[in-house]
Amino acid sequence: MFARFLIRRVVFAAVVLWLVTTTVFILFYVGSAETVARRIAGPRAPQAVVEQIKANLGLTDPLFTQYRRFLGGLFHGDLGTSFILNTPVGTLLWQSLPATLWLVAGASVLWLVAGIAGGVVSATHARTWIDKGTTLFVLTGVSLPTFVLGLLMIFIALSVLAPLGFAFLKPGAFVSPFADPVEFLRVMIMPWFCLALVQTAVYTRLTRGSMLDVLGEDYIRTARAKGVPERAVVYRHGLRAALTPVITQFGVDIGTLLGGVVVTESVFGLQGLGQLMIRSVRDGDLPVIIGAAILASIFIVVSNLVVDVAYSFLDPRVRLA
Repeated sequence: MFARFLIRRVVFAAVVLWLVTTTVFILFYVGSAETVARRIAGPRAPQAVVEQIKANLGLTDPLFTQYRRFLGGLFHGDLGTSFILNTPVGTLLWQSLPATLWLVAGASVLWLVAGIAGGVVSATHARTWIDKGTTLFVLTGVSLPTFVLGLLMIFIALSVLAPLGFAFLKPGAFVSPFADPVEFLRVMIMPWFCLALVQTAVYTRLTRGSMLDVLGEDYIRTARAKGVPERAVVYRHGLRAALTPVITQFGVDIGTLLGGVVVTESVFGLQGLGQLMIRSVRDGDLPVIIGAAILASIFIVVSNLVVDVAYSFLDPRVRLA
């Protein structure tokens, strides 16, 4: 039963990826050849130079030929070459990926632990001052834009803490933890907390609502009537059922953020996938734009596939759907 469930999900994921890649190709290649060639040649270049650039890039070939070449490259792991930097797209993505991966990985641990813990505490102390305080935090976190929070953190770190002798935190380009662990922490702590604080508010609210629904179910009342300790009722019976929407949201968020945490990376200057995409869109670098879009879609599809599998373990009824 589980094998058939998994095969269906994998086939569905493959179809989604094919549709996404085809859509991205059509959106960026159809009607874009003139714009791209003109941007490379310069605004005052003769039309003959523009046409020569289009021919050199293969943009004058029939659309089906371009699409076949595009798919052939994907099957061989070749995403093409940057029109602007003359560098393989795979190399550019590989250089930018670590910053985004470490940012999302560190922040996701913080927001998942804090969000679930806060939601459980708020739900088990409903309508008390603890619940009201948590609600205030949630509303503040949801209402605070990421770029405002990031700039506020930088201001506090550089203008308040640094003059007092606490100069450990600083914004800057990503540094590998294997090359310099201390510098890695100095650069990443603020982005982690900036991204996690906003997401924690969302997960606290989601966990609280889900826990309140679950704690009102008949089987929870039955467990309490049988004398099961409250801690076991909440964490063993209630939390597992309440986690299903949380895990679903977590998979969506992870996939989306791995595609490029544009605002956080830009505020702290991390040089990740988000900033690579911004530069590529600004320069009209089609291969890099398409490569980044395909990579982002792969992250989203794979994360949702993992969530479907995890969801089926949390709620076996999903396997029958």
